[in-house]
Parts: sequence; structure tokens; C-alpha cells
Amino acid sequence: MSSTGALGILAGGGPAPGINAVISAATIRARLEGIEVHGILDGFGRLMAGDANATRPLDIEDVARMHYRGGSMLGIARANPTRKDEDLERVIAGLESRGIDKLVTIGGDDTAYSAFRVSQAAKGRIRVAHVPKTIDNDLDLPPEIDTFGYQTARSVGVDIVRNLMTDAKTTRRWYLVVAMGRTAGHLALGIGKAAGATLTVIPEEFGDRRIPISEVVDILAGAILKRLSDGRDDGVAVIAEGVALSIVEDDLGQLGPIERDAHGHVRLAEIDFGGGLKRLVRARLAELGVDVTLVEKNIGYELRCADPVPFDLEYCRDLGYCAAKYLIGGGSGSLVSMQGGRFVPCPLDEMLDSRTNRMQVRRVDVNSTRYAIARRYMIRLRRDDLENEDTLMRLSMVSGLSASAFRARFDPVVAHEPPSLQFAGA
Repeated sequence: MSSTGALGILAGGGPAPGINAVISAATIRARLEGIEVHGILDGFGRLMAGDANATRPLDIEDVARMHYRGGSMLGIARANPTRKDEDLERVIAGLESRGIDKLVTIGGDDTAYSAFRVSQAAKGRIRVAHVPKTIDNDLDLPPEIDTFGYQTARSVGVDIVRNLMTDAKTTRRWYLVVAMGRTAGHLALGIGKAAGATLTVIPEEFGDRRIPISEVVDILAGAILKRLSDGRDDGVAVIAEGVALSIVEDDLGQLGPIERDAHGHVRLAEIDFGGGLKRLVRARLAELGVDVTLVEKNIGYELRCADPVPFDLEYCRDLGYCAAKYLIGGGSGSLVSMQGGRFVPCPLDEMLDSRTNRMQVRRVDVNSTRYAIARRYMIRLRRDDLENEDTLMRLSMVSGLSASAFRARFDPVVAHEPPSLQFAGA
């Protein structure tokens, strides 16, 4: 069967396991329909620059076994065509000059917004389907629907943290592990909970508060002291990088210069968050006469281009197939999702946050049973630690503070502690 018009495929944002599986499945579906396929290189960047070599033709033999591999065979970029009208116009002109009237975009919330704007500005001449991709798992899909790449990233992250936990116990040290997750703590919590890390700190636990960096330092220092009071001088704390955005910016600046990306976001990867926390926690413990070896470790880049696990292999092939078939059938302007084993197109205009013109973000529900269980397994200061005289006495002894002084010093750490887990009817 033949069809007029070509299909374009691009990946934007940061890498995530499964991109090649989407590219492969979409290409195969289109080529079996006799539709020409153009792989768009390096996201929107080359199209924005008017590069004559911005695309490459794709056929079945080019992609047949690419779904096993991590990374992106088309490259990837964070180029944002929505900031300037001329950039958006150049992208549309570049697509049309190649006969592309169907576009599959693969990316996170910013790429989704760019896809929506392309669809909107092209006024029906280019149909767009967006495949949600982010290891952060933070697109506003139903709670039970993961973004592709998350499960692979979590699996690789768990292996790393598990090895660090063994090293920590063997060498009697603490690891402060900073995990990717700009605005949501899904990845950090998923890794920390599955690996059985000593504690996990995510931005959602602070709500809408902007906190001093000392609050994060005291959470970590308090956990170390509690662990010491139980006779252990080792542990692994997993901290979502998005916690940095909960900190008042004046304090954040103490960690180094603040850079921003093309979308105006603080470049968290350029902030020495782990190193800064290590220095501040060490200083806080030194004030109490406590000497603990601390090592910072950032994980994220190790997770993004891993070969996908079977879950993401299957999931991403389904998404790529549905994206191509949806466009070939005349659909447009939707995010591609699989819900309950069925294809569900989600209109992009309904997923936009009207305040920011970006896709809405899904955050960890700190009122959920899942999060409450995670908190119960963590070794971190709790309100009942400060209310139980025996526990408080042990904490007092390892910190060198009197019981009353310890309670006063660390009471702010438990001030916003969520309520204990209760089951209805129990």
C-alpha cells in the first residue's frame, strides 16, 4: 500500500532507554505502508539552523534490530524551537521541504510542548504525535502509567546503589547518591525503595516550601546520627537532584555558579549538589564531634543510555507502532499512551499547564500508601524518636548534646513529617 507524504521522527531532550525501539517500530510500520521515512538528526537543532543534512532516510533494514540498543540512532538535543517565531517557522519549512507531513516526536515535557507548537503553527499541514520519554517518570499520565525508560533507569540505578550499600558496609562509610529527577522524585524513590537504601530524600516532601539548605543537611545528619545510635556507621542516602530546586536560591548559589538551559531551567548537572551536601553535612557532624566518612556519587548519565530491559523493549515498540499508525490514519496533536494494554491518544492541548505553557508535571504523591511505606523503612529521624526517652537518650549520647538540646536542634527536621500509615478498617 502506498501513501503520499513522508513520516519524520526525532528525539529531543535527554536520552532514555527505549528511544531506538520507538524509532524502529514507527519506521517499520510506515515503510510497510509504503511511506517514506526521514530520521531527523539531533532533535530540532539542525532544522532550526536550516541544515541541509538535518535528516537521513530510514528503511526497515536500518532499524530492524536497533530496538535492543540504548541511546538514540538519530542523536538527541535540547534545542527549543518555541522561543523564537523564526526558529519555529524554519522547522516547519524544513519539514515541508522534505515532504514530511507526519511527525513523531520522542521526548519529555519540553519536547511535547514543542510538538504541540509545531502542530499548531503548521495549521494542519503537519500532523504530530508525541511519544512521552523521560527517566524522571514525571509526565502527567495516569498514576499507573510509567514513562518509557523509567523502568530501565530504575533497574540500572538499583544495581549501582546495591553495590554502594555493600561497599558502605565493608568500608564503614556513607554514600550520598544524587539521582536525576528535576521536579519529581519518582526515580530517586523508585531506586531507593527497591534497593533498600538507608533513606531517600525527594522534593515532594517539602511541598511548595522553599527551604534553607540547612534543612536538607539536618535530615542527612540526623539519619547518620540515628544510624550511629543503632551501632552502624554506614549507609546510603539517595537524594533526588530536584531537591536543589526546593532550596532558596541564595543558598543554592553557595554551591557554585548557576547555569540555565535553552528552556530556562537551572542546569542541575552543573551544580555540585552532592559535593556541597557532603561538605555541609561533614561540617555539621564535626560540630558535634562526630567523624564519619562521606562520599558523594551522582547517578544519571549511567542510566540514560542503557540497553532497555524487556518491559521497555515491549512498551516502546508498542508506542512507536501506535504513533505511526495514528498519524497514517489521520490523527494529530496527541500524546501517545498505552493504558490497560490499549492505545489511548491524549490531546496535547489538554496536557498543557496554562500558567507555564509547558506540559503538566506528575509528582510523587506523598499521601499515598506507597510513599508512606517507603518512609517507614527509612532510617531517618522521626517525631517519635524525639518523644521516646530511651531513643532520645541514645541520640543524645552519639551527638554529645543533652536530650533537650538534641530535641531543640532537630525538631525542625520532623516538623513537617507526614502522618503515620493507617489502613481503613484496621
